[in-house]
Amino acid sequence: MSEPEHSKYCTVVGRDNLEVEINSGAMTRLAGVSESLTGSTGIHLAIATVPPGRCSTTHYHTNCESAIYVVSGTGTFLSGPELDREDTISAGDFIYVPPNSNHQPVNTSDTENLVLVVARNTPVELVVELPGLGRKDCV
Repeated sequence: MSEPEHSKYCTVVGRDNLEVEINSGAMTRLAGVSESLTGSTGIHLAIATVPPGRCSTTHYHTNCESAIYVVSGTGTFLSGPELDREDTISAGDFIYVPPNSNHQPVNTSDTENLVLVVARNTPVELVVELPGLGRKDCV
């Protein structure tokens, strides 16, 4: 008789064992829950850091939706077809990013990192870069 699904062991990934992901502009991302680290197939969880005065590239994801939690820092979250919407973000804010939604997080602080927890509903995201849109002075 096989072991019931609910009795499998959980996986703990220590802070020193995070998976380095591809940078997006000045934004770096470290995964803690990923297909390669934990075998996850329907969720991915990472921590992203945008240095002071910097931003990610403008992009969208074709195969997933994302949820973002602002851990610390302040910034602007650009979104929309022409990135015409600018939302001020700070610690404690949640952001929902639907599939195919153009976006770009920008750190507006001169001294503090913008730290984001990013979750998505697929183990591997497909990203389309939009070099002609968004802020270019901070990438």
